[in-house]
Parts: sequence; structure tokens; C-alpha cells
Amino acid sequence: MNKTELIVALAQKAEITKKDAEKAVNAFVDVVAEALKEGAKVQLVGFGTFEAKERPARVARNPRTGEEIKIEASKTASFKVGKALKDSLN
Repeated sequence: MNKTELIVALAQKAEITKKDAEKAVNAFVDVVAEALKEGAKVQLVGFGTFEAKERPARVARNPRTGEEIKIEASKTASFKVGKALKDSLN
């Protein structure tokens, strides 16, 4: 499911217009992104938790040449699925 399909499904499920559903999806994405930039967790009970994690700097190898390369430290977003969603999938 892509973003457009999500908007259509949300509009049908909530019985709202596609335009309002698009605003809601965009607002949700923006709020989660801003919270992660600030280092906060976004926890939706029963669904899951979005969290920013630190990746330390490390040395890796180029698989083609075997040459060592340095990879800078960075931040990445992660999602941990909630128990209710996990149980509903099984």
C-alpha cells in the first residue's frame, strides 16, 4: 500500500473526504518526524513505537575491492511493533 492508497482507505474507513484524509496523513507524518528529530518517542498503544536511534561510527569493507571505508555516526528511525498488532498478524 502506498501513500495514495492509504489516503483512499482512510477516507473510506473514516467516512471523510480524500482531501481531509490527505491532510490527516500528512499531519501525522510531520508530527512523528518532528518528534523523532527532537529525540522523543512516539508510542501508539496497541500499534507500535517510533523511535530515533543512534548508529555509532564504524569501519566497513567495500565488498568489491576489500578496501576499508569509514562510515560516519548517524541517526536512524526505527519502529517496534506493538503486542496487539503483532498478535493480530498471527
